[in-house]
Amino acid sequence: MKRIAKFHTVSEGQFTEGMKDCFPAMTDDEIRQCYASLKLPKRATSGSAGYDFYTPVDIVLKPGETIKIPTGIRAWMEDEYVLKLYPRSGLGFKYRLQLNNSVGIIDSDYFHSDNEGHIFCKITNDSNEGKTVEIPAGTGFVQGIFIEYGITIDDDADGVRNGGFGSTTK
Repeated sequence: MKRIAKFHTVSEGQFTEGMKDCFPAMTDDEIRQCYASLKLPKRATSGSAGYDFYTPVDIVLKPGETIKIPTGIRAWMEDEYVLKLYPRSGLGFKYRLQLNNSVGIIDSDYFHSDNEGHIFCKITNDSNEGKTVEIPAGTGFVQGIFIEYGITIDDDADGVRNGGFGSTTK
């Protein structure tokens, strides 16, 4: 098995900025406690492809509700890899929990962005059965899988990333 990546937490300042944006009612003390309890993504078993990402806060989503979650995590990976994020299988199956962008794509150069490569996940409870999903803080809610990719023979991309969503098309 190739070892091609490493997870890190973002700085406390970067995490605080993300939390204040997503959860403006949280106090600085509550945010510090969340930061102190961050867990790096892990695989559950030696045969698991996905690394579980853990929510830093309790999540309660009624059908149709959406929430944006700062994970506090960044991922360094070798250049020819991408990290793809998906809902954890059980949550998707039981509640139709969905990532709003279907599949999160974390490029290798995102790690060096001004926001430290802070990974956010925006999820929606798309239940058509009226089920409310409750995910306690510290529980896995999405999974990330590292995938090797190739480029075309005539590729000449030379841009430099600085930012997250939509930054590569500016």
